[in-house]
Amino acid sequence: MFGGGGMNPRKMQQMMEQMGIDVTELDAEEVVIKTADEELVFSDAQVTRMDAQGQQTYQIVGEPESRERGADESETAELEGGDAESGGIPDEDVALVAERAGVDADTARETLEATDGDLAAAIAQLE
Repeated sequence: MFGGGGMNPRKMQQMMEQMGIDVTELDAEEVVIKTADEELVFSDAQVTRMDAQGQQTYQIVGEPESRERGADESETAELEGGDAESGGIPDEDVALVAERAGVDADTARETLEATDGDLAAAIAQLE
């Protein structure tokens, strides 16, 4: 940055302060960068924030783990009680709509999918 290859770190810090650049080390547990195709997950990354002239710049140092985008979302839906093959509608929502509208679970699920998971709209449509 400054061409000071063998410069003393303390001197470098002093120069940056004189230029109005504030450097802060962040205690980040995990950093996730999402692209259209994948997610880059940095665990135990070293994150530094530089504030210069009102602009914040973040530097991430570490080895990322690359995972396909959407893989984590289907796991989350399953943990929340949803069925990944059913479009992510949680079983609890299906049971609630079926009970309130007096229909079977398959009809309730189809209606929830048609209403994008809106419980009130699904019940109103079935009544």
